[in-house]
Amino acid sequence: MILEGKKLVITGVITKDSIAFHAASRALEEGASVVLTSFGRARRMTERAATRLSSEVDVLELDVNNPSDLEALTSSLSDQWGSVDGALHAIAFAPEDALGGRFMTTPPESAAAAFQTSAFSMKALAAALEPLMGQGSSIVGLDFDASVAWPIYDWMGVAKAALESVSRYLARDLGPRGIRVNLVSAGPLGTVAARGIPGFEGLAALWQAQAPLGWDVEDPAPVADAICFLLSDYARAISGEIVHVDGGFHAVGAPAQG
Repeated sequence: MILEGKKLVITGVITKDSIAFHAASRALEEGASVVLTSFGRARRMTERAATRLSSEVDVLELDVNNPSDLEALTSSLSDQWGSVDGALHAIAFAPEDALGGRFMTTPPESAAAAFQTSAFSMKALAAALEPLMGQGSSIVGLDFDASVAWPIYDWMGVAKAALESVSRYLARDLGPRGIRVNLVSAGPLGTVAARGIPGFEGLAALWQAQAPLGWDVEDPAPVADAICFLLSDYARAISGEIVHVDGGFHAVGAPAQG
């Protein structure tokens, strides 16, 4: 088991369909101890999803934009575990008027909200966990390829570009302490959050037509496996990287001709 004895913080579990849920489930199978985070009205949903995991896990309160919640997370984990070996940042949000083809009309406050919650929050989470982390620790974030402009993704795409940059600066600043920081750039998956993006089905169809290995929008297992690999010691010399788990879509410019 590649995560035997690891203590991991998993954010972003809302339902059993969440990518983070599958990552938590896989991590438990690989021997890790897991704590989930959630807040507000979503917390009850997270607690319900947690009952579907193979082991009982705690759900700690965390609004990643609330400094007092971040301080409380550090304190709670210090009391409960004393140290943390890894974390999954699976947090993203953009207001409705920042998505769905409204790039040119998005107000600045909505763009700022997308940046704060989807990109700056990775730094905020890392800063909260850094005092509990040491040599061999790992932070992994969920990404969606931000090297190009996508239909409908708009300011969330800009926020993901910022996330990619944040991860590199975190890798630079945390590396001397032996803390690795990487991203998993996943192809589109049919989570509740993704299906809420206007035009998601059209975006997903691009992968199904073009990914050399094919792509199943209903199968998060390959992404969960990659997350667990990056959280494990097998990835001990990897940092500042973006691992594409997208069926090879990012590597080709057009669908193969049959």
